[in-house]
Amino acid sequence: MIITKTPFRMSFFGGGTDMENFFRENGGAVLSSTFDKYCYVNVRHLPRFFDWTSELSYSKTERVCYVDEIQHPAIRNAMKLLDMHEIRLMYEADLPARSGLGTSSSFAVGMLNAFYALKGTYADKKKLADQAIYLERVLCQEAGGWQDQIAAAYGGFNRINFGADGYEVIPLIISPERKKRLNNNLMMFFTGFTRFSSEVQKVNAAGKKKDTDELLKQMYGLVNAAQQILVDKEKELDDFGRLLDHTWKLKRKSGAAVSTNSIDELYERGMKAGALGGKLLGAGGGGFLVFYVQPEKQRSVKEAMKDLLYIPFTFENSGTQVIHYTPESYEPR
Repeated sequence: MIITKTPFRMSFFGGGTDMENFFRENGGAVLSSTFDKYCYVNVRHLPRFFDWTSELSYSKTERVCYVDEIQHPAIRNAMKLLDMHEIRLMYEADLPARSGLGTSSSFAVGMLNAFYALKGTYADKKKLADQAIYLERVLCQEAGGWQDQIAAAYGGFNRINFGADGYEVIPLIISPERKKRLNNNLMMFFTGFTRFSSEVQKVNAAGKKKDTDELLKQMYGLVNAAQQILVDKEKELDDFGRLLDHTWKLKRKSGAAVSTNSIDELYERGMKAGALGGKLLGAGGGGFLVFYVQPEKQRSVKEAMKDLLYIPFTFENSGTQVIHYTPESYEPR
């Protein structure tokens, strides 16, 4: 039996510039961190006592005799990709799916990690990230960028650069005190709205490419500014919050499905209560709002957002991990 633990990610700057059709031509970069909310994938070979050969439990349960019968596209394609058979797979998570935290990509990375471990094979972080991107973007043909898979595999607070040759992951060197202060100044709330990121991306892609590319170039430019605020102790950390407000205003213009009237009202409520800035996490349309709030204003912001669920969190550095490994003897039929 194998159990993997894979973190969710919080993207601050550069989201959208990780789309391949943009960064191959213009370059791109994101600033993001994983945090201490996880998905867990439990995998073993299914004992041969049943009328079915594979059993898969996520938001629903599937029992099938052939891999091609599996309805969940990521599981079906991952099992084909790694030639997996007779599997019992269970998925659970600390936070809901379709909420802007890269949950589907964390699942893809954790599942691939579990499959490799079940086969008795080690897969490094780059291999897991690359194959999760291939699984979601090519095999499943889901619209979206590359940052979620990379963040889930590598973990930590990183700048991820994208270009014609692919990507590189650069861990940010932030003093522990400054990183803790940033963590303490961020407040996350669940809006209650969930959506499929790939569907949001398709709607947003329907806009004028020239206009969208210009906005993405501006958002790309903010990554350097945000990085400097974090790594330079002489710079005012509160400017990170103000820059979040700037990037959110740009993001809202980049697609029709990024925000809604309800999201806009919630955001304005948080800002009026004292937040310096914030953004909706993920492609848009719902999920989690994160605000940068100075300590003395946090009670006011929490009161203003009292209708929403507040989610405390802490940055994490591990990325996907195998947390339980019990080897099995398995002979194919």
